[in-house]
Amino acid sequence: MSAETQLNVSADEGIPGANRSGLKAGSPAQAGPGRTAAVAAITERELASLFFSPIAYVVGFIFLLLTGYFFVTETLLPGNEASLRTLFERMAGLLVFALPLLTMRSVADEFATDTIETLMTAPVTDGSVILGKFLGTLLFYLTLLAATLLHLLLMTSYADPIGSVVLGGYLGMILLGGLFIAIGIFASCCTRHQLLAALIAIAVLAVFTFIADYGAEYLRPAWQRQFCVYLNVLGHFSDFSKGFIDTKSLVFFVTGTGFFLFLATKVLESRRWR
Repeated sequence: MSAETQLNVSADEGIPGANRSGLKAGSPAQAGPGRTAAVAAITERELASLFFSPIAYVVGFIFLLLTGYFFVTETLLPGNEASLRTLFERMAGLLVFALPLLTMRSVADEFATDTIETLMTAPVTDGSVILGKFLGTLLFYLTLLAATLLHLLLMTSYADPIGSVVLGGYLGMILLGGLFIAIGIFASCCTRHQLLAALIAIAVLAVFTFIADYGAEYLRPAWQRQFCVYLNVLGHFSDFSKGFIDTKSLVFFVTGTGFFLFLATKVLESRRWR
């Protein structure tokens, strides 16, 4: 299938007229501007749906509540190192459960409510649809992440945080979130049931985090341990949380995100034939 799609979004769905006209104009063969406008419109639609979604606020509230708890009980203690490293590592673990709940409805809900064809009413590829949904969720996640800067402000009033750890940690959180969101969207493309999509994403993320982390620590055969070390997302993230930007880890996150977005595109493309 040529994967040509259209996006028909009414004004009450939060898409401005300029973006809608950009979606309706042009053909699949047209160059970048038309497709860019389509991706921007899908991104805006996805972001608006998250801001109007009760589950997104519940997930965001619990995430920020727990990060605040970890900050107070494990980081903001007399005698502790003025570093957010421990908080970053705790946040990484929380994202294994938080981000799948944000992405579970991304594509699954479109199929469940039979609005997928209504969504795709402009000359935009399936890849652009996936990219738009990815960017919309990523922007919402960055909003949550920005709220944690309050912890940094509180710390600076009592101590002098290590700048490299702060910058590296937040860069790692962005890369980690991008990978987790890509996996979540892939899972959402695999089913029309939101809860099942969340469970699939959590299971995949658990393999790449907790199980791989355990294997990298305790498996005896060297090749199995090295394999787990390479797949261990938390291990790659730990470099950033320490303030080090490792090229290998950077490539791992970027290529991993691209790989799962590619898989999501192919799954969406195949499901549209059913």
